[in-house]
Amino acid sequence: MSTTLRKHEMFIGGVWTPSSGGDAQEVVNPATGKIIAHVPKGTAEDVDRAVAAARKAFDEGWSDSTPRMRSEAMLKLADAIEEHGDELARIESENVGKPLAATKSEEIPPIVDCVRFFAGAARTLEGRATGEYMQGFTSMVRREPLGVVGSIAPWNYPLMMAAWKIGPAL
Repeated sequence: MSTTLRKHEMFIGGVWTPSSGGDAQEVVNPATGKIIAHVPKGTAEDVDRAVAAARKAFDEGWSDSTPRMRSEAMLKLADAIEEHGDELARIESENVGKPLAATKSEEIPPIVDCVRFFAGAARTLEGRATGEYMQGFTSMVRREPLGVVGSIAPWNYPLMMAAWKIGPAL
């Protein structure tokens, strides 16, 4: 299993951009010790630009979208994750050093289901909704506008934790 070594940029405000500090860091597959990518080393200025861009996107579109529009956008996201599941699983597997089969079976399907769950929750405007989107765990959705949120994902399940945090926020 091998990922072509790539140099990545940050996606801020609809534009691919390097770190404002100009620095990059290596991403190492912990199972092999091989460098699999170079990524920008974000700065406080980069975070500020990303938050401002996210706030602008929220204020100028997302916050005015209907529940149906939000739900449909999230369902498209879930479909895209499912469609590219093998590629995402390979990248995630190399990034965290876990077996590809485990990532394909234990992460990608629950991530897709999580996004679909919150796509449905987007259409429930009043009251509380509960659901079990992963066996053994029950979620409760409360309607409280948040606006822009930040997320720090751990090393061992970064894609899954991102879905768990981004899904409810959207």
